[in-house]
Amino acid sequence: MAGKTNPKSLISHVDAVKKGKLLFEDAFGGVARMILDAGIQKITVKGKTTYQFDLFSQGKKHLVGMYDEINSFVSFVKDASEGGSSREMAFVLVGEPGNGKTFFVDYLCARYREFLSIPQNKKYTFRFINLDQIGGYGKINFIESQTYEDPMILAMSLCETQDQSKEVFSKKFKFTEKQTEDLYDKYRPLGACSAYIFNQIREYTNNDITKMLSFIEITPVPLIESLGTITGKYPAKDKITSSAVDLMGEESIQRLLHISDSNNPYRFDLRRGALARVAGGGIHFSDEIYKNKKDLVQVYLGVIQNRMIEMDGFKWPIDTLIIATSNNSEFDTFLSEKEEAPIIDRCRICYVAHNTDYKIQKTLTEYAIGTDTKRSLDSKILHQDPNLNYAASVGVVLTRLPRSDKLTPIEIMKLAAGEVAGEKSLKTLAELIDMLNQDTDITKRFGQKGMGQRNLGRAVQLLLESSETNEGQCMFALDIFKALERTVLDYVQEPSDRAKFKEDLKIARGLYRERIMTEMFNAYMDEPLAIKKDVLNYVNMIIGVDAEHLGPDMMWKYKDPQTGELKALKIDERYIKNVEERLGLKTEEQRASFRNSIRKIYGQKLSVDANYDFMDNLDLVKAITDVRLKSDIAGAGSLIGALANRTNEENQKLYDRMTYTMNEKLGYCRTCAQKTIEYFCSQEDDK
Repeated sequence: MAGKTNPKSLISHVDAVKKGKLLFEDAFGGVARMILDAGIQKITVKGKTTYQFDLFSQGKKHLVGMYDEINSFVSFVKDASEGGSSREMAFVLVGEPGNGKTFFVDYLCARYREFLSIPQNKKYTFRFINLDQIGGYGKINFIESQTYEDPMILAMSLCETQDQSKEVFSKKFKFTEKQTEDLYDKYRPLGACSAYIFNQIREYTNNDITKMLSFIEITPVPLIESLGTITGKYPAKDKITSSAVDLMGEESIQRLLHISDSNNPYRFDLRRGALARVAGGGIHFSDEIYKNKKDLVQVYLGVIQNRMIEMDGFKWPIDTLIIATSNNSEFDTFLSEKEEAPIIDRCRICYVAHNTDYKIQKTLTEYAIGTDTKRSLDSKILHQDPNLNYAASVGVVLTRLPRSDKLTPIEIMKLAAGEVAGEKSLKTLAELIDMLNQDTDITKRFGQKGMGQRNLGRAVQLLLESSETNEGQCMFALDIFKALERTVLDYVQEPSDRAKFKEDLKIARGLYRERIMTEMFNAYMDEPLAIKKDVLNYVNMIIGVDAEHLGPDMMWKYKDPQTGELKALKIDERYIKNVEERLGLKTEEQRASFRNSIRKIYGQKLSVDANYDFMDNLDLVKAITDVRLKSDIAGAGSLIGALANRTNEENQKLYDRMTYTMNEKLGYCRTCAQKTIEYFCSQEDDK
């Protein structure tokens, strides 16, 4: 039993599995364990409870959003690992270009490779050595399992019958009856060439297990990404050169020169194909699966259903998770050909929508802009307008949202990001999404149409190459709208879509205008969070106005939910009234109703998030900005007038002070500070 000390022997491998130092699990089990062990959070998205899996939000460039799609994938893998019908299916992501399908699969594969590099999770396979003793293999001295089979599969087929093999497990490997039964639940036969060679070894050694084991050596499966082992990608190639050989392998003339026995299945070189390399518990990624030729899709038909490579009557079982992607238009074309129904039947189709949460889009926009320092064409460093990300994010997200009679585009956008939209509730949005998702035309479902990540990237490129950006050495936020409009004109083919997207970009400009109003107020007040304080003051005033212990001095003491400190606030009823007039609330009933809704939000939101600041209530923010701007500089007529007419010294001083604040405290450079003030003074996009 000297084999026990040899780490490359089958005995020591089986022993390590028995002791739990190594694991014997299939691809589904491995991927499911990797995802579930990383941690799960319960979150609410668009009014529905869903789960966030921590694995997909790790690292510098991780997945953003995609909650439904990730949930579908996890339940698919989990079902397959528990022996469900998903074992005989492929997981196919279908959606518009540029919405993260390929990125999702690439990210998953990268995480899986990292997961398998942990010693306990490492994948092993076996090779047959000393073949010169058996003869008939020419100069081939060792043969590795072509499909990277697990050594445990070989151990389960040590003897001619299963019962004899089970006996070896209990006597030689000291497995309990339950351990043996659990192991054989995962039994699958050896591939054709491994079984054939092992049978030759059995005959040569006359069934002497100790001698048979001397022909076996355990070796780790290489995790080198460029080899295509463990995770392999098969892209749709051109029509002429692609064939089943790329997937399955073919007869190898080189091997035939060495092998004298024409019946030997080792004459087939399976590693020439993409499937055999990921057959040992790997992930096979078929990019644009329905773009392949018909005969190749037929090959997938057998592979997906039977998890088997078949050639000339020989069979090699494979243990692979098959993930594919497809474009909406390609998928529609494929569906229209009714004779192709069997392949669709074997796929779990998951429709991938664009991201519709403008807050989450912030991270995706950062991906599109890039993290490196941007430089102008003459190599000068470019500054990034602090509003650029917001403008771009709101612009693209609005194009992805549907039109509705019940909700305005801005209300849909705010509700989709989990914000308050006046009286409208998340329930209305959930109903709208449910109604749209009943549509048989996929492109009419929620978030399925719109400007994708690639279009956003193109718009950023257009912004970078424009003369304004290079001259001013600044990526000015307002210019991104021109770039997005250009992208719509050049890359959106359908006239109705083009018209809608242009309309959406107009709405986005209106939102940008409102943001600039608050920015200018903060600059005027010489404080980055001035408007936020005023909004919270208004909220606290309407809560305190009805307080029982309010004295004639109108001073109200309250506990700040953020710091827990006791604060005093003077309630200014005239200020409250002015704000409510700006909101268009004329009668006492309207005012009372509005105040109640604010109090209700205060009660609901602050119990969950102590830092909630009401800044997502755009109407309220706009009203308060207007009131403060008008009342603070009544003498100068208005801030716009003062900034636009800088002929007198007082106005010039105000302008200089504001640009200084914008430079020093609000993150603007000289160019974008001047351009922003100029835009603020113009009546552009003012509703």
